[in-house]
Parts: sequence; structure tokens; C-alpha cells
Amino acid sequence: MKIATWNVNSLKVRLPHLLDWLAAAQPDALCLQELKLEDHNFPKAEIEAAGYQVAFSGQKTYNGVALLARQPIHDVVFGNPHFPDEQKRLISGTVGDTRIVCAYMPNGQAVGSDKYDYKLRWLDALAVWLGEEMAKYPQLALCGDYNIAPDDRDVHDPQRWAGEILCSEPERAAFQRFIGLGLADSFRLFEQPEKTFSWWDYRMLGFQKNQGLRIDHVLLSAPLAAKCSAAGIDRAPRKLERPSDHAPAWATIA
Repeated sequence: MKIATWNVNSLKVRLPHLLDWLAAAQPDALCLQELKLEDHNFPKAEIEAAGYQVAFSGQKTYNGVALLARQPIHDVVFGNPHFPDEQKRLISGTVGDTRIVCAYMPNGQAVGSDKYDYKLRWLDALAVWLGEEMAKYPQLALCGDYNIAPDDRDVHDPQRWAGEILCSEPERAAFQRFIGLGLADSFRLFEQPEKTFSWWDYRMLGFQKNQGLRIDHVLLSAPLAAKCSAAGIDRAPRKLERPSDHAPAWATIA
């Protein structure tokens, strides 16, 4: 089973890229973030024609998440019961015998801001709920745009980013709390090339200079991690015309 995650940064704009990537990469399940469209505008017919079932939770202009799968998606849950939120950032469902949680975690804007406080509270509540979910679903994957670079290996210039948003210690501690629940960072289960990132700023030739961050992750519960045979980031879609600023991250479960 190949599980992937991709912040498409507007599904309306990036739909052709998505359909091409589904055909080329053939994931069994894909989590999408930043749909930036309301549910009645979701391209359900086009995605189903590509061979995928879909569950989605959209929102005009901002946020929005979706779960695509080749198999039926069961027991779909929207949001986190421990954190009532108007922002559409979380959707989960069961695909086969695997529970998949798709998350678009808050950016936080700037350390110390109200949005940063919201981010930390959101992450705390997610950890509580995940603990409950993992007790019910031993095979669980937490996939999405975390807006967290877990350590300095995931940052093109650690000195420049030290203590800044996406790299601050409280954010990294929240990521480690997920690890403490028994989740494993699939990417780090394998030797990886240095300076492998999943997001690059559109400005200042960020992608061309590889000045990026690894903030998109597939975390796996222990039973899935034990069967994980490969993981990586696919830079190809980032090279396209009018790309998302994120690239898909993926993991293969044997």
C-alpha cells in the first residue's frame, strides 16, 4: 500500500497536476491539503474517473482537506472532537485495514502571535485525540502538511530559521509528542539524501536554489512502520508550470 500526502495549494488550479500525478505515481491512498474550494465545487467526478473514491471537507479561499483511495473509505470523521474548529483542517477514514488521518496543521504565522497560540492548542488537542484513535486503530497513518520542520536536517539554513515559525522548539516538541505516541517518521526510517525538502518558497528562486523545508510528513504507527519498505518526496510536480509550493511525500507499506 502506497500512502501519500500533498498540499496542492488550490485544487482548482492544480487539478491537472493531481490527475497526472495519480496516473504516474499510483498511490493507493492520498491525503490532500489546502483545497481552497467549497464542497459543491470539489471535482469529484474527475477524481472518480481516475479510479479513486474520495471524502472531502472544503472551505472557500482557505484550508480544506480530502482523502482519496482506490478502495472504499469507511467511517469518515471530520475534525477533532476535542477541538471544535470552523477551519477545515482534519479528515480521517479507514481504507482497508488502515486508519488514515489527513491533517492540514496551522501555520502559526509568527512565534508569539495569536495564530501561533492557536497552532499549539490545535496540536495539543490533536495529540490527545490521536492517542484515543491509536487505541482503536492499531494501523494508523497521520499524513499531511504539518507546518513543522522536525529538526535541523529538515531546514536548508538552520541558523537562519532557528527559533522561527515552523522550526520553534514548542512546534518541534509537538511533533515529538506524536512520535511519543508510537508514531514513526516514515521518511527517517531510511537513509535519505541530505537537504531533501517538501516545501520551497515561490519567492527568491527558492526551489531552484533548494532553499526549502521538510514540513510534509507521513507518520506511521508501529505495525505499519514495521512493514514500511520505502519512503520519500517526489520533487517532479514542483518543477511544473504554476506548481504548488509543496511536493508530495509518500511511504510504501509492504
